[in-house]
Amino acid sequence: MNRTADAPSTRQDAPPSTDRVARRGWLLVPPLLAVLATVAYGVQGTLQFRNLVTRSWDLGIFTQLARAYGELRAPIVPIKGDDVNLLGDHFHPILALLAPVWWVWPSGEALLWTQALLLGISAIPLARLAIDRLGPWLGSVAGGAYVFSFGLQSAASVQFHEIAFAVPLLAMALTSLLRDRVPAAVLWAAPLVLVKEDLGLTVALLGGIIALRHRDDREHRLLGYALACWGAGWFILSTFVILPALNTAGQYDYTDNLGSPLDVFWPGAKWVTVLMLLLAAGVIGARSPLIALMLPTLAWRFTGTVEFYWGWGWHYDAVLMPIALAALLDALGDRRSGRATAWLRRDAPVPVRRIRVTAVAASAVVTLILGGSMPVLDVVRPGSWEPTWRAPYAAAALDAVPDGAVLAVDITLMAQAVPDHDVQWIHGPNTRVPDCVLSDVYAFSWAGQPPADITDWAQETWGTDFETVYDDGGFSVACRA
Repeated sequence: MNRTADAPSTRQDAPPSTDRVARRGWLLVPPLLAVLATVAYGVQGTLQFRNLVTRSWDLGIFTQLARAYGELRAPIVPIKGDDVNLLGDHFHPILALLAPVWWVWPSGEALLWTQALLLGISAIPLARLAIDRLGPWLGSVAGGAYVFSFGLQSAASVQFHEIAFAVPLLAMALTSLLRDRVPAAVLWAAPLVLVKEDLGLTVALLGGIIALRHRDDREHRLLGYALACWGAGWFILSTFVILPALNTAGQYDYTDNLGSPLDVFWPGAKWVTVLMLLLAAGVIGARSPLIALMLPTLAWRFTGTVEFYWGWGWHYDAVLMPIALAALLDALGDRRSGRATAWLRRDAPVPVRRIRVTAVAASAVVTLILGGSMPVLDVVRPGSWEPTWRAPYAAAALDAVPDGAVLAVDITLMAQAVPDHDVQWIHGPNTRVPDCVLSDVYAFSWAGQPPADITDWAQETWGTDFETVYDDGGFSVACRA
């Protein structure tokens, strides 16, 4: 085996010893960034949860899944429909790790803090690598630009999704690869196939990049091939076998969301997203092969017919943020060895400082230029800390429902209702008759036209008698007579 070309001149995973400032930066800045991001994203989640800000029904769905795992049951989620196993919707068995979280804190709010922690700790390996390669000041800016990037902020804003687990795994895998610790990179990347089915393609592509990057090292090349087979195998198995087998309709639900390949190039919102991602990678990151790891995610998003897939305001860019910073660091090279990556070369000269500063600035500016629209700024807006006037009415409405009751509920209080009730969506396909119905006249699912009387609506919908047990603050509860 020939490892001479890949061997670093100094140990690359230890703090620099020649520069006291660099050493302190290496030790202190990454954990500080992780703590700041965790607190910011966690507080943001708490403010949303307690002020009844509900971006979608996803938090309710994943809260119900966490409860099922916490009770050592299969992830049956009646919010999606009767007997719906969420492992037949997306393949995310890694979410079984939420069981201990549920044991300690049985609440949807706990999921928001779990996600905040996962996003925060992903900054530690990447920021340390940035400080190693770029120096303490420039590396710290790169780490800060990453952990508060538009992709991570948007993910935190739209509340919990399974991709939160992918972000630190990708950060560790890519950091290990850039430190030439290939076995560690493979081990960190392998569990990504358990986060979501499409990430198998990302893992497969990463395996191919490892094999190409270390083509002169037989052991590492074989590890790359093995990882590529692992990722591709799990993508095929999960998408075409496991998901249809566990799906109540016997199919993969998201095939119908795919349009024509020509749709990849239009509308223009897709090009805006691409531009933002290139800027997050400092533009120069485009000459690193690692940038190709964005392609599987962008491919299914841009061929998708769902508008949420195309833009930057949802959670879909979160998994691309570690890739953007890793590609940036790969292209800018290592100040200690004097080598950088340029396309297929790994011995290109390190770009001059002006280019390095400009590239890191670009990765920060793409988030800063969005200004007041950045979600995490809600944490410092005084108005966000004012309790909503509806909070006591929401609590009273939930108290009016007996514990353990089958409850059909709007999205507004869906996650809050899960710990104490058997929840289904008020507009869902469920066939069982609920014990109670909880409606919010302000819920967006009514499209501005809520029923005049939820009791009459419930009786008409389920063909049985209901009576009103609570009605105040926009919330109404009707239970079976």
